[in-house]
This record gives sequence, structure tokens and C-alpha cells, in this order.
Amino acid sequence: MGKPLNVGIIGCGAIIAQYLTNFRRLDQVRLVAVADLDPARAQAVADDYDGVRAVSVEELLAADDVDLVLNLTIPAAHADVALKAIEAGKSVYGEKPLAATTEEARKVLDAARQAGVVVGCAPDTVLGTGIQTARKAIDDGLIGAPISASATMVTPGHERWHPNPDFYYQPGGGPLLDMGPYYVTALVTLLGPVVSVLGAASHTRNERTIGSGPRQGEKVPVTIDSHVTGILVHASGALSTLFMSFDAVKSKSPNIEIHGERGSLVVPDPNHFDGDVQLFSLGAEDWETLPASAGYVDAGRGFGIADLATTPQGKEPRAGGALAYHALEVMESVLKAAHSGMTVSIQSTVERPESVALTVLAEQADALQSK
Repeated sequence: MGKPLNVGIIGCGAIIAQYLTNFRRLDQVRLVAVADLDPARAQAVADDYDGVRAVSVEELLAADDVDLVLNLTIPAAHADVALKAIEAGKSVYGEKPLAATTEEARKVLDAARQAGVVVGCAPDTVLGTGIQTARKAIDDGLIGAPISASATMVTPGHERWHPNPDFYYQPGGGPLLDMGPYYVTALVTLLGPVVSVLGAASHTRNERTIGSGPRQGEKVPVTIDSHVTGILVHASGALSTLFMSFDAVKSKSPNIEIHGERGSLVVPDPNHFDGDVQLFSLGAEDWETLPASAGYVDAGRGFGIADLATTPQGKEPRAGGALAYHALEVMESVLKAAHSGMTVSIQSTVERPESVALTVLAEQADALQSK
């Protein structure tokens, strides 16, 4: 509190660019070191970011000036890297999912509790004005008691654009574990924790063809479910339906739609931080677009770390490990239910994170005042 949180990043792949852009805007965060299995990638980041040094993973974990490790490795490595960071006495914030399995994720949370360090996890998109404005509309009673929700993510597959899509089709990947964290985290933020799930799943192809980059034309084996449907029963009694596909081509369905006794909400893409929230009230003639009324304005990846940096000691961060664990258990359980044909009870629970008041960064406020 009162000074920037010193961050070291492990993993300098494509996603790091978004974090670097936002770290330059966030007074609560100071990037001090980066590491990657490919030293050249780490050095390229250090060369472009003043005050940052490129080091080995071992050096970063041992560094006295690193308070928190940002884990941007592939999902299969999330738990291993997180546990090493915790063992070194560092707090850790990871890209989603928290780990490849709930068993691994539980080890991370248990180790962090014993070490007295903090665990945070993406997605922090739920802290932006899109999801938070929808959250405020629900909390303010604009749709009455929530009854149901639907969440839809359709793409014909990341291999069409990603030059190295292998991990999307290996355990820990697939449409549910890749994109589901955005949707499940948003649903829990909006409607509260989940107590049980049903599921069904399939895949249409045993291999995918890379469509771009130096490996274009290479075949990638598919070892996971590439089309998943789930039903989530929330503790509140609301029912959510998930439709996650790497097989289908396109959809006109809203990313998330929520129905209540007195109205319905169209919620923007939970993979983004902003977007319009639309409300259709009982008796109205048309949809109305709600003004942004909550959340971090003009947010981006890394705001969850800034939020963590200002969270009082002993309090769970909004983009915290408990929420990430619950979302992971929900997704893993949907797949278990799909394979067993039975309802699966969710063992974990989590408090809905506190809502975010409409917040403008100091630099944005200064820019507005200077106009």
C-alpha cells in the first residue's frame, strides 16, 4: 500500500504485449524483470522497456526486488511456475486458467496460504466497465430477481490464425478451458457461485491444420473436447447455459444474456473490458443502452494486478485465486458431467467479488481536464 508492486514476468509470448502497454499506465505496478526459456525474447522486452532487465527464470525467482511473479507461461506450466514462485516467497498472478486441473490449482492455493503470499489470476476483464455495469444493473434490481443466463462462444478454431496452436488441443486447452474462464468468471461475478453442473461434449475432427506462420499446413492432433455445452445451477437458483465451440463457424447470439423477472440484459463480450450493456424492461418497446456506471474505465490486461496491489492485506483480491479456482472447478466438472452423463456437485464456493465503482485513472482525468 502506498508504493508500486514490483513485478517480474515469466513467459514473454504474444500475450505479454498487452500487459506491457497497461503497466506503463498503472502507477500501482512497476515492472522490474522478465524471463523466458528463450533468452532472446526476454531481452527484446527489456530492450523496449526502460528499467527492466532480462534474466533467467531462476534469477527472477531469487530476485529481492520482485514482489509478484506474473505467470504468462502455457496452461500446462501454470502450476509448476506458480509453486516455484510461492516457494521463493513471491506472490503470483497467472494467466487463466489457474492451473490445468483443480488438483494442481489446490496445491497452488494451499502453498500460498502456508507461505502467506497472495494468488491472483486472469481474467480481469470482469473489472472493466462492461461486466461491472451489468453487475450494477442486476444489483440495482433493474431486471428483478435473475432467472437464467446464456453464454455463447463460437469460433471455428484458433489454428486458423495462431502459428503454434498445439496447446489449444491438448489437456488444459479446448474451448471450455481456453475461453470458458472469461464466461464462467463473468457469470459468477454477475450471478454468484455455482453449486452443480450438467454437461455434454464432442469433437468433430481428430486433427487440425495450422493456417498461418512458418508451420502452415502442419497437422495438430486433437486430444480434447472441441465442442462443449453445460448447464450451471447457481446457489441463487439461477440457471446458466454454456455453449463453447471450436467446431461451429459463427453465432448471432449475444456473448452473455441474462433474464430476470422484470427485464433482460445483453452483456458485452467478457473477453473485453468494455462494451455496451443493453436492457429490455418489462413493458418497454425496445432495448436501451445503459451508460457505463461501474468498473475501471479504459481498462486492459494487468488491471487485476493493480487492483491486487491496492487490496488490503488479508482480503481476497477481486481477480483472486479463490474465484479462479471456483471457475476452474466449474469447467472441469462440466467436462466430468459430459463424460459421465450425471450431475456433478461443485465442492468449492466463493463470495461474489466486491463491485468496482466507476473509476478513471489519474492520467485519464488529467487528460480530460487539459482538453
